[in-house]
Amino acid sequence: MLSKQLQQVHPNVLAKVLKQGTVYQNEEIVVINKPYGLPVHGGPGIKNCIADVLPILAKMLQNMKAEPLHLCHRLDKETTGVMVLARSKEAAERIRLLFKTRQVEKIYWAISLGDPDPAEGIVEIPIVEKEVQSHQSHYKMTLAPNYRLSPEDGKVVKIRKNHNAESAVTRYRLLASSSACSLLELQPITGVKHQIRVHLAYGLGCPILGDHKYSHWSKLAPQKLPEITLKRLKLEQSKARYLPLHLHAHRLSLPLGERLNLVCKPPLFFEKTLKKLRLDIPND
Repeated sequence: MLSKQLQQVHPNVLAKVLKQGTVYQNEEIVVINKPYGLPVHGGPGIKNCIADVLPILAKMLQNMKAEPLHLCHRLDKETTGVMVLARSKEAAERIRLLFKTRQVEKIYWAISLGDPDPAEGIVEIPIVEKEVQSHQSHYKMTLAPNYRLSPEDGKVVKIRKNHNAESAVTRYRLLASSSACSLLELQPITGVKHQIRVHLAYGLGCPILGDHKYSHWSKLAPQKLPEITLKRLKLEQSKARYLPLHLHAHRLSLPLGERLNLVCKPPLFFEKTLKKLRLDIPND
């Protein structure tokens, strides 16, 4: 509901919401806690996005002469959490380079279905975008592994490389598990589109709670939840489609002079889900 409202409000109101969600600022950067369901960039059918209100936000934070803030990196529309904006073009270019050269440490939290086995590790499987052939044709990111098991003798066989596939590496660690769900800490080493969602769903078999896109392959259908999860969430399966994606950019470590550790607490819906599922947040 909140994300629908954010799509309807006047850009000045949206800028005010973002200003209230400011977690850190200095002369070079402004760090906001990105709300759920708000796209970073505009597109068809999108009324409000972060990019459009950067000039207003800059003026609200500084003064009427302030130049517009600049985007430094992306977050998916459904992802919440730490987002860095730069006050000048030069600072933005410097920070974009830090992201591109993998010098920024990114830590996400996600609530997933099931427990990953093993409880911590690294998923290193390339990802590629593919067209899904079904009654409604659509595109999804999927795994493009370098190896497979031979059906004849179970030996590991190298697969011919898919040239469109991008290498993708995600570290993960189980923080808590209960009610057939897990709270995971994730560190994407690379930055491929939908990487965390794909590695969790198709690599570990633990899709993110509320990830209706990557809980299946060919069908476009709401996520199927275990009985205990539905019971604890006081939810019926027929209403599962309204569950938001539980993926939060929790911390960013940015090497700007000294290392800046930027932390955002999860949104209210995420915290409420943790309570209902009896998943305890570690103190970090």
